[in-house]
Amino acid sequence: MLMNDKKVYVGPFVRKQERDNSPGNVKFNNVYVKNLAETTTEDDLKEIFGKFGAITSVVVMRDGDGRSKCFGFVNFESPDEAALAVQDLNGKKFSDKEWYVGRAQKKSEREMELKEKFEKNLQEAADKYQNTNLYLKNLDDTVDDEKLRELFAEFGTITSCKVCLNSQLLIYT
Repeated sequence: MLMNDKKVYVGPFVRKQERDNSPGNVKFNNVYVKNLAETTTEDDLKEIFGKFGAITSVVVMRDGDGRSKCFGFVNFESPDEAALAVQDLNGKKFSDKEWYVGRAQKKSEREMELKEKFEKNLQEAADKYQNTNLYLKNLDDTVDDEKLRELFAEFGTITSCKVCLNSQLLIYT
């Protein structure tokens, strides 16, 4: 349907967190560059990034004394040009420094991404040690099943625990 001579789309509401924002689908114009040499200027960035398309703005962030903070932003007119610059320049070396070039993100986006990465690593570590058997030898004669369970409870869920008195062996899974 047309409203004020413009085509209108009407569809179900999808929360921002549930939208498909996988890296290949996100469109962006603003590019973040870090690990710049202290001598890198806006003109240097314009020259390097200008090969990928029209740039609307460039800034190298500086402290109160005017010294470079060694990161900056380059804003492109076209999202496709920005994506091409990221693809081509990320990981390249300039002045013996390897640049990180990526989509500029809000602080909340970065924090959410880092949190997800941390939780994924934590889960992988937990999965790695799932169903692990431990065998202990030379236990003191006073150690029984319950004592071993108490000692190892802080390290995770114990599915079975058995002290064999003749060989003094614990099986922990």
